[in-house]
Amino acid sequence: MKDEDADWMVYHLLAQAEKTTPGALAEKASLNKAAIAASLDRLDRALLIERDGGSVRALSVGEALLKCQTKYDDTLPYVVENGMIKARKHG
Repeated sequence: MKDEDADWMVYHLLAQAEKTTPGALAEKASLNKAAIAASLDRLDRALLIERDGGSVRALSVGEALLKCQTKYDDTLPYVVENGMIKARKHG
């Protein structure tokens, strides 16, 4: 299976669940844990998911947009660190 096909399937499984684990995703997707881990890494880099300890969830559209904006827009007066909105330190 191509990486993008695995990512598509994993993302849609995540979007259907509130929160899940990589092991549960591997079972539902019929993929091995290494393939799930690689897919989650790619989805995380694309700012589409959030990992919290051993669980993972899909971000809402608003959350994904905010995460993208705070990562790439250095003119914003705030940053998001570990789920907390903080004033950006300039200097």
